[in-house]
Amino acid sequence: MSLSQESDRELAEARRVLVDNQNGGRHRRSRELGKSNGQGSAKEKAKVRVSRAKYFVGALVTIFVTASLAGLILDGIRFTGVMMTALAVMAAAYVFSNYPKQKTFKRTELKQGSPKEMVAKTERWLEQQLPALPAPAVQVVDNLGTQLDALAVQLETVDAAHPAMNDVRELVGEYIPETIDNYRKIPEHLRTEKHTGKSADERLTDSLTKVSSEIDRVTRQLAEGAMDDLAIKDRYLEYRFGGVEALSEDAKR
Repeated sequence: MSLSQESDRELAEARRVLVDNQNGGRHRRSRELGKSNGQGSAKEKAKVRVSRAKYFVGALVTIFVTASLAGLILDGIRFTGVMMTALAVMAAAYVFSNYPKQKTFKRTELKQGSPKEMVAKTERWLEQQLPALPAPAVQVVDNLGTQLDALAVQLETVDAAHPAMNDVRELVGEYIPETIDNYRKIPEHLRTEKHTGKSADERLTDSLTKVSSEIDRVTRQLAEGAMDDLAIKDRYLEYRFGGVEALSEDAKR
């Protein structure tokens, strides 16, 4: 590599670091990524924590019962036994702070299952992608997590034959993962460089923002039936029992 090429590379890297720091910095974001991307992901993490706690408690019971039995048989476990018990407790704490592992999903798995299952898996998959994304895109993904939570609730009661289900499958199982995968194929030092008017970071953020708008549209479309039903019920009750003024007059009588 020539001196000129090396200088260009270093300048590009310096620009990338500067832009990244202005946006909050990847290292700072990495520390903040412990938070869950939506309630679906949070619930899965909670299940894993509960499972780990159960395994750890079970291991502690086994260790102390074994130590007690050994003490009865050997007439005391002495200092060596105490140290071995302590080491066993520390080993159990280490093992069950990392096991069982939280399930991760590959992109090919996101299109499998019902729309509700797809939404849950995509939430988890998005969380796995956060460390590689620029700060503005992370903010959009955070919003997507909230939107996917609302969408998952709707999908529990919406008919599987609803026309919007195809849109859900495309948005959640195709557009979101394809957009992020295309971005990740670009070398990191090139992601802030302008290409046909925009950088890869900017295009990723713009694309995810468009997807977010489409998910909002689909959510509203799925809610139309319920909103119509509520409006009809409201009009019926108003016709049947009258408005607030009529009820107030009835109360005076």
